[in-house]
Amino acid sequence: MVLRPRVVPAVRLFSSSASAHGLISNIGRQPIRFPPTVTLTPTPTAVDVTGPLGTTSVPTMPYMRFTFPAPDTLSVAVEDGSEKKQRQMWGTTRTLIANAIEGMTSGFSVMLYLVGVGYRAALEPDPRGPGEGRSGQRIAMKVGFSHSVYVSVPPNIKAEVPAPTKISLYCTDKQLLGKFAAQVKRWRPPEPYKGKGIYVGTERVRLKTMKKK
Repeated sequence: MVLRPRVVPAVRLFSSSASAHGLISNIGRQPIRFPPTVTLTPTPTAVDVTGPLGTTSVPTMPYMRFTFPAPDTLSVAVEDGSEKKQRQMWGTTRTLIANAIEGMTSGFSVMLYLVGVGYRAALEPDPRGPGEGRSGQRIAMKVGFSHSVYVSVPPNIKAEVPAPTKISLYCTDKQLLGKFAAQVKRWRPPEPYKGKGIYVGTERVRLKTMKKK
């Protein structure tokens, strides 16, 4: 019996390929498609986004590169994908631009729910009136304290109270909306035993069982 050496099929190795070393941002490489009502204007330091709801600007780093492979498509890239910082900003910048397009087109909204006996909210004029960081309205809430708590509504956020236990927030900036929703929630975060608190969107809390003595 003659033993013959096993022949292993040749495999092409692309050692110089960026994808072989994980040097491509899976998020950043995805093209951004935008409607004809939106105009994107890249500059050396930002990307200006103009849409039906207004204009905003997304700051960018000098190593970011933007091209338009089609009239309704923006492609985002970086100078050197082997640098960790550039890869991180690649995906982050792409996400911020996509959010800005959605914000200037339809905006963002979130609902807050007050859960607890006697918990309720109301929208009322702010006695201090409009000012820095204030629109002239405030949210008054009863959330288990011996007194009401008040949260001034920023000028760039629209707030409504369609029901005593529901607060509706709307804004063209997703980050500002999330920041304000978190500010309201901090007055009474959901607790894990009875589930009382202020919930943001579809948030859920896993309830804990109290140990019997």
